[in-house]
Amino acid sequence: MNRFINKSKDTITVFFIASLFVLTLVAVTAGTSFAASYNAGEHYELISPAQPTSSKDKIEVVEMFWYGCPHCFRLEPFVERWLKKKPANVKFVRMPGVFRPSWEIHARAYYTAEILGVVDKVHRPMFDAIHEMKQRMNTEPAILALFKKHGVPEKDFKRVFRSFAVETKLRRAKDMGKRYQAKGVPALIVNGKYRTSGHAAGSNSKVFKVVNQLVKMESK
Repeated sequence: MNRFINKSKDTITVFFIASLFVLTLVAVTAGTSFAASYNAGEHYELISPAQPTSSKDKIEVVEMFWYGCPHCFRLEPFVERWLKKKPANVKFVRMPGVFRPSWEIHARAYYTAEILGVVDKVHRPMFDAIHEMKQRMNTEPAILALFKKHGVPEKDFKRVFRSFAVETKLRRAKDMGKRYQAKGVPALIVNGKYRTSGHAAGSNSKVFKVVNQLVKMESK
């Protein structure tokens, strides 16, 4: 009888140890998957020389985009989700890509919205008008109509759209696109040192994991 009891105890002990080993292995595996490492030259590129940023006390993340770009349109929901939980030490900056003369009018539209403080009102509607409603938003009257639809007075739009302030921002966007060595959009620039994209990261769902890793690297 005692032998039977001892055997049962031994069996339970072996089962407990085996179960503990399996659980530990699962935990380690899960931890490894969550702590995925992204590498230079594969998931992001180094920008050399590093470029100056617009913030001294925060890590700058720049999104280069073009309203006419379908990839930028598909990335936008991921941008919005990331912004809701971005690290507190990050300053997010949108910067229109101006790689072709035809892109300039969309950059002008964005900077007009930025100066007027209405990016939240017209940024997503610009994307939706082009990609959901198939509207050709490539003329000043068409862009003005969209701004007016979202509560921007015509006189304010016309005062800013071709202003010196917008021209200055356009020149800087063109210059920084070259300095960031970006070949297209969308592109994400972290602290003037690293460039990544959904394509480089593997998908739009992974690109902000790469961004977060780069932010952590810069935070150190």
